[in-house]
Amino acid sequence: MDAEIRIERVLPATIGRVYDAWTRAELLARWYCPNPKLDLKVQADVRVGGEYVVEMGPHVVRGSYLEVQPPSRLVFSWKWDGTEDEPTRVEVELTEVADGTRMVLSHTGFADAEDAANHQLGWDPELTRLADLLDSVTAPQPDPAADRG
Repeated sequence: MDAEIRIERVLPATIGRVYDAWTRAELLARWYCPNPKLDLKVQADVRVGGEYVVEMGPHVVRGSYLEVQPPSRLVFSWKWDGTEDEPTRVEVELTEVADGTRMVLSHTGFADAEDAANHQLGWDPELTRLADLLDSVTAPQPDPAADRG
């Protein structure tokens, strides 16, 4: 049986904003790497059969979109450049909840538990960066007019 990662988080944003953070390259480039010190470049053609490339400094992952159902579901393949590993599969399910959006990320198809554990170590800080980005984007902004007493 394949090793699997399943991460569930409630994010402080509307389902549309969370979906945008997963599908707009300019937003992905702000969170889609566990190490904020690495230079991050993202290209994403978000449609069924469309491809994406994420460059995290020297590390490159790429794949294609298998399912695109805005704003609730995204499924894509995941393969690191320079490895002989078979592509794995990432599924992102989004549902509206009272305090934001529940995101369930499943990453499946790993060769072994060690590979899954290594990817878990990447996803955890990456998803924290996503939550921080959404929190900063959705936080009420101070009114500059209020400062001009």
